[in-house]
Amino acid sequence: MQFKHAPAAVSAVFDDPNLVSAAGLVPMLRLAQQAGLAGLAQDRLSVPTDKGANAGAKVSALVAGMLAGADSIDDMNLLRHGGMGRLFDRTYAPSTLGSFLREFRFGHVRQLDAVASRVLQNLTADTPLLQGRDGERVMVDLDDTIIEVHGYQKQGASFGYSGVRGLNALLATASTTSSAPVILGQRLRQGKTGSPKGAARIVGDALATLRRTGVATGSRPLLRADSAFYGHATIGTAITAGADVSVTVRMDPAVMAAIATIPDDAWTMIEYTDAIRDETTGQLISKAEVAEIPFVAFRSRRKAERIAGRLVVRRIPDLNPRQVEQPTLFDVYRHHAFFTTTNKDDMGSVAADKTHRAHAIIEQVHADLKAGPLAHLPSGVFTANSAWLVLAVIAFNLTRAAGIIADQAGRLARATTATIRRTIVNIPARLARSARRITLHLPEAWPWQTAFDRLFTHTHAPPP
Repeated sequence: MQFKHAPAAVSAVFDDPNLVSAAGLVPMLRLAQQAGLAGLAQDRLSVPTDKGANAGAKVSALVAGMLAGADSIDDMNLLRHGGMGRLFDRTYAPSTLGSFLREFRFGHVRQLDAVASRVLQNLTADTPLLQGRDGERVMVDLDDTIIEVHGYQKQGASFGYSGVRGLNALLATASTTSSAPVILGQRLRQGKTGSPKGAARIVGDALATLRRTGVATGSRPLLRADSAFYGHATIGTAITAGADVSVTVRMDPAVMAAIATIPDDAWTMIEYTDAIRDETTGQLISKAEVAEIPFVAFRSRRKAERIAGRLVVRRIPDLNPRQVEQPTLFDVYRHHAFFTTTNKDDMGSVAADKTHRAHAIIEQVHADLKAGPLAHLPSGVFTANSAWLVLAVIAFNLTRAAGIIADQAGRLARATTATIRRTIVNIPARLARSARRITLHLPEAWPWQTAFDRLFTHTHAPPP
């Protein structure tokens, strides 16, 4: 692109009181209103003192700021420019919202957890967030991530498993083959917290939320997790809640002994990262193979607490075997095993392995949040940051619902939050008032006009 005017012929003046930079907040907050966000927060939050007053409006303001791109409390100033005060009531100052968050205690964070759960239920009732084929399982993925912080003013910050100083965020997501993930549960923990601590509680809460949405009535959901969550508390909670599990196991003596009993003719070649197909025969050529064997987990516990299932094992040649004086006579393999309670008739070894590897989808959710509200944890107070995480989850689920409404059969249905923000939220507009009506004048030839129109029509349709 080139300029049409000389520099001296161009000027910039901040003087228009009727302009807004994020007109997409109008349908987004209508969507939040339809999901009951403000009302639920007002009814359920009991944050004390005058700082906790009008909790519903303050929660809505914080979520609105995140939808528009805020990743700190000071960024909430973007809700106070131009015509925003004509569009929305109570555009709070960042200092007011910061004081509100700092009044949170652990119990108030749990109250906000309940709000997030019910908002998701309401969104699911109105939007096909977790659509799937008949009988398809809903995949529930569990994992934690370290949110890096700097300085020494953050309560609970410490060096975690990644060697980075920060706080630990544990998330549980739900997805299907045709639906992008939504977040069922969340918990902020100290940076040094071990991954499995409190995981059973999150699993129980997440599966209860999923059950209340009604989308998993056709078949048992499947909990997927890595080896950090291979423990009786987490797996037992999932099974008690009516889910199957697919959890990576640690290579302890019992697992290695079980793998050693797998016969050589039981291994099946699978389509792995470097697999190719023979052009003549059509046969898959891969160095990765998979097999399985019946396995009882937690044999050291009393009989009633042992869990029967399958040990599915993937092996690939070890390209870096330990140095020895002479080459090995036989191939040396690296083994990756996971424990699953799924039925072999419903999900064979190859399908089970492919399904388990798809657990990596939760890493996309981590990256999405860190590219938005969780780029920073804005407060030095741990409980304020805990509330911030819950609000970020609410904003994330709202963008998922908005993407489906705006473009169910297209790109936005599975797009990242940043893409949805760029296309249908952060749209400049000029406000015009006439006959007690407000008209948003949006840019002509906006590339995503159709998607915006769908979302706006959905959220502003007259009641049935």
